[in-house]
Amino acid sequence: MLRMRNVSKIYRTDLVETHALRGVSLEVSAGDFIAITGPSGSGKTTFLNVAGLLETFSSGTYELDGTDVSTLSDRIRSRLRNEKIGFIFQSFNLIPDLDVYDNVDVPLRYRGMRASQRHERITAALELVGLTSRTKHVPSQLSGGQQQRVAIARAIAGEPAFLLADEPTGNLDSTTVGQVMDLLERINEMGTTIVMVTHDPNLARRAHRNVHVVDGQLSDVAHEAHRSRSAPGTGAGTA
Repeated sequence: MLRMRNVSKIYRTDLVETHALRGVSLEVSAGDFIAITGPSGSGKTTFLNVAGLLETFSSGTYELDGTDVSTLSDRIRSRLRNEKIGFIFQSFNLIPDLDVYDNVDVPLRYRGMRASQRHERITAALELVGLTSRTKHVPSQLSGGQQQRVAIARAIAGEPAFLLADEPTGNLDSTTVGQVMDLLERINEMGTTIVMVTHDPNLARRAHRNVHVVDGQLSDVAHEAHRSRSAPGTGAGTA
């Protein structure tokens, strides 16, 4: 469960005060798949950074799986983030000098897991994303779609409760977009909660809910009780 109440985020300089989030209230239940949409500069990425414990907030309350994060030290926030949250970025954020296996291994090493446990999780994650034959390839030897699948494997290997995706298909061609969305839906159906920022309304329709952000404020646009799969990269139902 992710629960925000009246969360605001203000960036301050000597001369300017910018309100990136304004009194945001949102509840995300276990198993949800939520799309965050809105124009450029509306606060989507700031919301995702706050939700992912990458940034602090200025006021309000935020509970992640029952833990009030506002009073946590940086060390405990980092540990909670590593244990509870997986991240997928538009730019993949893979380490160029490491092969596929080691890229997926990095966040697991931070947890201090035994090598055998890490191997089991890495193998399962790469099998799920269809990259078991690419374990020794470095990112430059992979297509954009394959790199994004490595990033997804890295995110899910830690078995997070929440998967936060920031424009995960933004650098992909239309065919690969559909493949990545199919994969995210499968991961969601396996029980992982997903919050995805996207500019594409067709992709947003494939989520359970569409939350729109304008000027740092959120509003629920749609809730689809049932989803049906359509052609890759397109949605079903109404917005």
